[in-house]
Parts: sequence; structure tokens; C-alpha cells
Amino acid sequence: ESRALIRAAALRLRDRGSSVVVVDHDLELIQGADHLLELGPGAGDQGGQVVYSGPPAGLLAVEASPTRRSIETRIELPPRPRRAVNGPAITLEGARGRNLQAVDTAFPLGVLCVVAGANGAGKSTLVMDTLLPALSTRLGRPEPALEHTRLQVPDAIERVIVVGRRGVARSARSNPATQLKAFDEIRRAFAATHEARLRKFDSSHFSFNQGEGRCGVCQGEGRRVIDMKFLANLTIPCPECQGKRFRPEILEVKYRGKDVAQVLEMTVREAFGFFRNRPRVQARLRSLIELGLDYLRLGQPLDTLSAGESERLALAVVLARSLVMLARARAPRALVVLDDPTAGLHRADASRILEALHALVDRGHSLIVMSHDPLVWTEADWMLELGPGPGTEGGRVIAAGTPEAIAKEATPCGRVLARCAGSRSEKPPAAKRSRTSRPGPGPDSAT
Repeated sequence: ESRALIRAAALRLRDRGSSVVVVDHDLELIQGADHLLELGPGAGDQGGQVVYSGPPAGLLAVEASPTRRSIETRIELPPRPRRAVNGPAITLEGARGRNLQAVDTAFPLGVLCVVAGANGAGKSTLVMDTLLPALSTRLGRPEPALEHTRLQVPDAIERVIVVGRRGVARSARSNPATQLKAFDEIRRAFAATHEARLRKFDSSHFSFNQGEGRCGVCQGEGRRVIDMKFLANLTIPCPECQGKRFRPEILEVKYRGKDVAQVLEMTVREAFGFFRNRPRVQARLRSLIELGLDYLRLGQPLDTLSAGESERLALAVVLARSLVMLARARAPRALVVLDDPTAGLHRADASRILEALHALVDRGHSLIVMSHDPLVWTEADWMLELGPGPGTEGGRVIAAGTPEAIAKEATPCGRVLARCAGSRSEKPPAAKRSRTSRPGPGPDSAT
């Protein structure tokens, strides 16, 4: 509904004589545009070209267009069994914060649980402001929660991870390699070389955030910011290190013919192959490849990432941590909560997100995803729909069950899912995975 309002507002501005430029992935907005400009065909170094420019109808003739494929591929309910929902669950009773009307509900564990509903229906109030603080208090980290009667938590949850829309902190000193802890392993690889041992360099010498190895002029930032007073600040490469961040003697140490600055200039895909004999580095980078972020450079400052890239990077951190814990035979079962993870993403990127979410569940974790995206709804094992409207018109669980069951309900989400159930076109990439049966709560426990 909110997307429809945005589309209507853009059309009203146009009809009043304004020129409207919209940067968006919404397919209905794209198809309703007067002129369409698509950049691509890929991301990063694989993009930067005008794939198409003209009326939207002409896009269907452009074979290289990812957006064309998204338009032609309709969303449908995958015709295969979902994870079993008959085991332990987190039960919340009497939630009555803000507009919630004494909600009693259960969140199944070991499955992908999606919470849907109109904007303002109470999703964030229920999950972010009631469930999560109460759960955190139960796990020993007290947080104030909105009013509720009781919370029952089974022993199946040992930690809680929240991935929000803001993603990771977008700092100039952080990059994908440091966020994923891959740079720790890379620095150890350089410190283990013969040349580093001769010079008595340890891993701290190959850090640009601290230690003796970073450039003394820019303190490892690789750039200088010039205050232009009344104009925008000017950023230039550091005149001492020329943007390489390290002192010259550090760059004389090579690992397989590359210095540490050259490694940081590699894309994730290039680095994955370069460190083929370093499985710990590859384990940290694999999640970025799974999420379609293989084009990012290891040393790319996070303040240059888009919002969508930042959010996917935050999810990649969770995935990488899960893989590392599994490799160490120590994988605590976590509840991972995500707030609209596909919002603002292209359909191709949204499909990658869904593959990653299913991978987390298959590794033994439990997911609660708040989403307005029908593509996410179709991939859920269990759905809770709040509504039927916003504010005082919402605050109730109006439907609960599998997407197939919701599709039979006369609710806003049910009507959308009913249309998806009637689609029989080619499935999006997210549907091409095998489902693993996991225990969850029975239908009666989640109403």
C-alpha cells in the first residue's frame, strides 16, 4: 500500500508539470514510467553501462537486462513441502504496547517465520519493542520491553542477532575485510612470510588502523580531507603513501607476489581465488559471494557502500560467523531477526538474500523476518499477519499459518498470496533450493 501511495504521488507531481526522477527497483513503478534508464548489467566493475534508455515497453526486447527478467518472472508459491512446524516455539502472551490488542502468538523455532502486515499494523511494536527486549532480559541482558503478560522461551535459543535496515556502521576506517574478520587472517598470512619474520614484523604491522605499519601522515586512512570552508570538503589521496595506507617497508613484504595494499584492492571474488590455500580466509569471504557482493573490494571504505550493500554486508557477517562456528564444532543456536531485508533491492539481489536466509535455517538457526515483500512471504515456512489496517485498525494477528493457508484467508496478505498461488510461470532463483525439514510449533500454538 505504501508503494502504491509513492507511485501515485510521483504521478501527481508529473501531472502538475514537474519533472520527477526516481531511483527505484519497484517493478510497477518501472513499468508505469514515461522514460526508463537502466544501468548495469551487473554491479561494481561489471556495471556502469547504460543497458537501456527509452519507454518501459522496449525493455522487454533487451536480452542483457536483469530488470527484464524480473518483470517476466512472476512470483509464485513454490510447489514443494515447507519445513515442518510442530516443535518448540517462543510464546508471547498479552502483548498490548501501543496499538497491540492483547496479542497472544507464538514464533516457531527452526524455521523461517515471516511477520507481515500493513505499515503501522504493529509488526515492529510486537517484534522489536516487545519480543526482543523481553527475550534479551530472559537471556541475561535486561532491556525495557513494552507491556505484555508472559513470555515463554524454550532452551533451543542461546543468543539473539538483529540485522536492521541500517546494516553495518558506514565508517571510512572499516571495510568488508575487517567486518568479516577476514583481514585478521590475511594479516597473519603476511606475518608468516619469510620476509616478515626476518624484519620481525608481526600481524599488527599489517594493520592500517593501529600499530607501526600504517602511514604516519594519514594514519592509515589513505586519504586527506581538505576543509573548503563554504564549499564541500575535498578528499585527495594521501601525498605520503599515495592512498596505500602503509609505510614503504611494509609494502616490501609480499605474499604470493602481492603486498598488503594490493590485496586490499582485490575484489572479493579475486581474493577468494588468491587465498585458495587459506581456507580460513575463504570461509570468511564465502558469504559475500553467496549474497552477490563478490564485486566489492576488500579495502573499500564502508562509507562508500549503498544502503542495500550495507544491509547485505551485515547479513554476510552473520553468515560468516555461522560458518566459522560450524567449522569449530561450536554452533550456538541463534534467533536471527531481520527488518525488511529485501526493501529497496533489485529482485535478483532479493533472491540471493532469501537463499542466505534459508542457509541460516539449514544450519540450525531460527529466523523471524518482518517484510512487506510478497517474494519473502512465498518463501516462509510460517507466517503471521497483523492488521487488518494501520494504527487502531491493526494490532491483531488476523492470520497465521503457511503461505498456502494464508492464501485462503480474506486478508490483505491472503489476497496477494492467492494471486501468487495462481501463478505458474518460471520460478525466481530463490525457489531453486531443497528444503530441509525442521521442527517447529504446531498450528494451534501460533494463533
